[in-house]
Amino acid sequence: MAASPSSSAQAARVAVASRLRELMLEARLDGKELSARCQWHPSKTSRILSGKSAPSEDDIRIWCTACSSDDQAADLIASSRAVELMYLEWRKLHRNGMRQVQDESLAQHASSAVCRAYVSNVVPGFLQTEAYATALMRSITDFQGTPDDVAEAVAVRLERGRLLCEGGHRFVVLAEETVLRYRIGDPDTMAGQLGHLLAVMPLASVSLGIIPFTAQRRLWPLEAFYLFDNQEAAVETLTAEISVVQPRELADYHRAFAELTKMAVYGASARALIASAIAALD
Repeated sequence: MAASPSSSAQAARVAVASRLRELMLEARLDGKELSARCQWHPSKTSRILSGKSAPSEDDIRIWCTACSSDDQAADLIASSRAVELMYLEWRKLHRNGMRQVQDESLAQHASSAVCRAYVSNVVPGFLQTEAYATALMRSITDFQGTPDDVAEAVAVRLERGRLLCEGGHRFVVLAEETVLRYRIGDPDTMAGQLGHLLAVMPLASVSLGIIPFTAQRRLWPLEAFYLFDNQEAAVETLTAEISVVQPRELADYHRAFAELTKMAVYGASARALIASAIAALD
């Protein structure tokens, strides 16, 4: 596995920086000369060239003008925008509330034939109950200090549940046993959520595997990630959602999912773990 789930975004940022370096060298400029033409400090040029700082769209235009390569600006700006879409900070995504992100997530799930989800912290959104989703999204909003539109966001999140029975979608879920034990909301909320998992398990569209505490680890516990067909992996961290599309990294996530699958239990064994978690709520 890659050292960081943000490595795709960083690799793409470095690719933009490399192209900017090429333009500088083609113009027979060094960093000091380019900085003077751009009228900014040489340290800014250094940070952009190293990939440590992402250039703004205006920075790219100024850089291209300094290199007499204005015709390259549009393509570089498009590439830079793509980088920013790979690493999306939750606070920025939720700056107007959570509803918009839920709308976008619903559309992504609706357009995917197969969604594979590995979760180590919470139940995936398309399997959440209203009470569970409300408790979870309330805690996220409180932590991030973003606008409160939890009721509207929950309503959209629950719409994903209809995809379990419509459109020929397939949902393959691997959950660490911790997901069954972490208490999101009060005991009644957890009991209802766990009961819902039992209710959806017989659906033809759902495969639910639980990785027991006692499983011999073939792979260490990871941050939650979702695989949409063979096109993208969405990795969820505390501060951001990271979109992985680089083929090599995408292959690593699919391989990790396959290894985690081998540690999970299904059917009656999975139901027994869920029932045990419900009993522990008393």
